[in-house]
Order: sequence, then C-alpha cells, then structure tokens
Amino acid sequence: MPYLEILATLMLVAFFVLLLGGIPVGLTLATTGFVFGYLGFGTLLFNLLPHRIFGVVTNYTLLAIPLFVFMGVMLEKSKLAEELMDVIGLAAGKLRGGLGIGIILVGVLMGATTGIVGATVVTLGLLTLPGMLRRGYDKGVACGTICASGTLGQIIPPSLILILLADITNQSVGTLFAAAMLPGVLLAGLYVGYVLLLGFLRPDMVPAIPPEERAMISGAQLTGKLFRVVAPPVGLVGAVLGSIIAGIAAPSEAAAMGALGSIVVAAVGRRLTFNVLRETVQATTRITAMVLFILICAQVFSLAFRGLQGERLVQDMFEFLPGGINTDIWFLMLLIFVLGFFIEWIEISYIAVPLFLPVFISAGTDLVWLSTLICINLQTSFLTPPFGWSLFFLRGVAPPEVTTGDIYRGVVPFVLLQVFGLVFCFFFPGIATWLPKAIGW
Repeated sequence: MPYLEILATLMLVAFFVLLLGGIPVGLTLATTGFVFGYLGFGTLLFNLLPHRIFGVVTNYTLLAIPLFVFMGVMLEKSKLAEELMDVIGLAAGKLRGGLGIGIILVGVLMGATTGIVGATVVTLGLLTLPGMLRRGYDKGVACGTICASGTLGQIIPPSLILILLADITNQSVGTLFAAAMLPGVLLAGLYVGYVLLLGFLRPDMVPAIPPEERAMISGAQLTGKLFRVVAPPVGLVGAVLGSIIAGIAAPSEAAAMGALGSIVVAAVGRRLTFNVLRETVQATTRITAMVLFILICAQVFSLAFRGLQGERLVQDMFEFLPGGINTDIWFLMLLIFVLGFFIEWIEISYIAVPLFLPVFISAGTDLVWLSTLICINLQTSFLTPPFGWSLFFLRGVAPPEVTTGDIYRGVVPFVLLQVFGLVFCFFFPGIATWLPKAIGW
C-alpha cells in the first residue's frame, strides 16, 4: 500500500480513537487533519484551507440554520408543546392507545416547528410520562413512544440534517425538504399503526383515557381549543415549507419569515417576554456556533484526507463488494447504523457521507433518494443504545419507577419500524422522489 494511503488509513483510525476517547468532534477533526496532512505534505497542502473555509462561511444556504434554530427554540420556549399535548391527547383519548397516538401527532407538529429532539423529548417526557403511567400504560411502550416521537424532527422538514445534507451533496434544500415529507409521514404512520395494533392485541398496555376524564371538557370546547392551539403553528410551518418547496422563497428567506412568525405566534399566545427572547437568542447562538465550528473543522479533515488519496482508497474498497451499487448503498446504510450506536449524526454526516459520496456520484445514483435514506438512517442514531440521545434525555426527566431497561426495551420496536421504513423507501424510491418531481424540482 502506498505511503499516502497508509497515512489516510491511520488518519481514520486516529479519528475514531480520539472520538471514542471523549475528545470533542470538532477538535478531533481538526487535529487529525492537521497532523496527518502535515505528515503527508508539510504546510503546502493547507494553502488551500483559507479558500475552503471562506467558501463555508459565505455559503448563503447555511444562513437558514440559525434562523430555523431560532424559530424552533422560540416555539419551544413559548410552551407550545404543553397546549398541543393537552388538546390532542384529549381528542384522541377515547381510542385504546389514543394518548400514545396523540403524543406521536404532537411529535410530528413539534418536529415541523422546532426540530429540536432534546427539547421535544424532555417536554413530552415531563408532560405525558407520569400521566401515561398513572392511566396504566406499559412503561416500555410509554417510553418508546415518547423517544420515537421526539426524533421525528430529524426527518420532517425543516430539519438541520436535511440542510446539512443538501450542502454536502450539493442539492437544493427545497428538493430535500420535499423528498423527506412522505418518508416522514410514513414513519409517523408506522408508529401510529404499531400503537393501534397494541390497542387491539394488548389493550392492557395502552388503555383509553377514562370517560369521566374526557367528560370534563365538552366537544365544542375541545374543537375550539384544538383550532386555536393547532392552527397557528401548522399555518406557520405550512407557509415556511410551502414557500420553499413551491420555489417562492429561498430557504434563508423562508427561514427569516419563520423566525419572525415564531415571535408573532409567541406574542399572540401571550408567551413572549424579554427572558424568553434572551434565552432563545442564547440557545440559537450556542447551537449555530457548534454546527458551524464542526463544519469548519471538517474542512481540515476533508482536505487532508483527499490530499492523502483517501477517496481512491474508499473507491478501491467498494470494488471488492459484490452486487454493484445496491450493495454499496446497503454497506453505507449498515455503517451509518452501526456508527449511530456510538457517535452523533453530525459527525456521521461530515465524515462517513463525504467519504463515500464520490462512489455514488460516479455510479449515477439519485442523490435526493440517497440523502433521504441517509436521513432516515441517521434518525435511528437517536434511539440506539448506548449513546442514543433521546434515551439520555428521557432518562433525565423520567420518574424513579422507570428504569433504563424500560426505556431500552420500549425503543426496540420503534427502531425496527424505522429500519422497516428505510427498507421500504429503498425498494420504493418514489416515496422520496415523487413529490420533488411532481412540483418540478
């Protein structure tokens, strides 16, 4: 093996060793990139680095990240989930498993409005888990439903994963938003179907809300409250996503209107205060700085890896796989799934995906479809132990009687449902590609 390819292999090994050793991902990317790039080429290789970093920080599309984050954090700080859960849970409560279905629907709405997994899981855990246990729900089912519903924001637009994948694969953000709509609905539908099936086969695990509790609010009151609470966030999301997908506004323009709209929604709901605004700005700055810092450090790693002929090494590795491009795709899916047990989605996005992307480009793979498969797969990383962040978030707010084993047991069926959704979208690419083609993207 040539000297440069040996360095490229050692570079990957060093990256994962440092990462598993607890070193922050940004520092790991930059350190391995600088060290192995210097060993291979000295300082010459990094003459290109300022140009690459300048290209990142001046990328107009990435302006959408802080604006969408602001919109999500503002809606989360305005206690939107509390009101949504109150009315949707009561509306679906007469069904066996109705409260679980209500949580999934709230997860869809929260995913489309906030897209922040931690905030959604913590909020749903605090608001609904004690009530579900009090009404006789199985601990595992309750925990799994909350964790899985909280991750829907990773596939349902506007999602940070989709924005970053659009940048990595050089696709339109609007195209990926459109492509992810039906797969996101598919996953939510699979969750609902699972809970309904439990209600039919094991009603003791997912009982209906008692009639006397539902009788505390009339049908007319519930309808009015449902319209008042659900309409503003749904209208905001519809306007933001609709303007992007229809090509009326660029992602950054629509995100700016979404940020303004979130302030209006909070103000109308009498939740807008100076403290809420300050906390929203602080959280937005923190999240955006983290994402962009990792993105900039990834340029160091990418530049060094390409200079060390790492792309050729990856292409040679794929040539040993039998079965053509489909086998290559499933190898990537398996790798992302396994990496999801140990590292976060943002690290996987900036390391695994760019490494293998040239192989799929040269094979003529539909990158919109491939990006959707990657996004669905990355969503499972929030649920797979030992480092699934949704599990950590729920563990932090769960009552003492709920064990870590209950949470792990509860998410297993939802992980299997997500794998089924991934396989389904693989064999039926039209689920991801039909909407973008239908609207002319």
